[in-house]
Amino acid sequence: MVLKRIAILISGRGSNMEALLKAGLPAQVCAVISNDPAAKGLASARSQGLPVLAIDHKAHATRESFDAALAAAIDASGAELVVLAGFMRVLTAGFVEHYRGRLINIHPSLLPSFKGLHTHRQALDAGVRVHGCTVHFVTPELDHGPVIIQAAVPVLQDDDEAHLAARVLAEEHRIYPQAVRWLCEGRVRLHADGRVEITNAAAAGGALHSPPLQ
Repeated sequence: MVLKRIAILISGRGSNMEALLKAGLPAQVCAVISNDPAAKGLASARSQGLPVLAIDHKAHATRESFDAALAAAIDASGAELVVLAGFMRVLTAGFVEHYRGRLINIHPSLLPSFKGLHTHRQALDAGVRVHGCTVHFVTPELDHGPVIIQAAVPVLQDDDEAHLAARVLAEEHRIYPQAVRWLCEGRVRLHADGRVEITNAAAAGGALHSPPLQ
């Protein structure tokens, strides 16, 4: 099997990166790149023998300059798929267009709801009964783009941000490796109209009700 070469971009501890690395994906991680030289995930990746690079966004005067340096590093690695795993930088339209159809992200909400930061607080403030996470192709619009997979969790009566975030994070660690596996296996097709088609994906029956039906 020819392994898909992937670059993983992180900004912090890299928990989604760790989930990907533990999943036994048909992929070769050709680069782990962070915009923060102090990101804890870099040390973890380095300890596993992965190619690691820090490109400090603070050393660049403009967003365009940083994105150009980032793209040069990704292209030099030979990455076929770029995976944002807690990468906390807004990317320019030119960067996104350069990787159109092969740049994905995971967001801690059921998009299109609760874009941006503090999604769990947003969900609690809105009083929703169901929250979750989304893996999607990246487009120039922030936290927007064709959806590959989502997972939902109930919002419980006594939830706070920490408890809700923990349940959502557990689902992130389930669905991100699944999405990357589908992409590596060539089972994801992005249509021109933005629809995502996944071949041989098991259909989930039923629905999640919160509160549960009595």
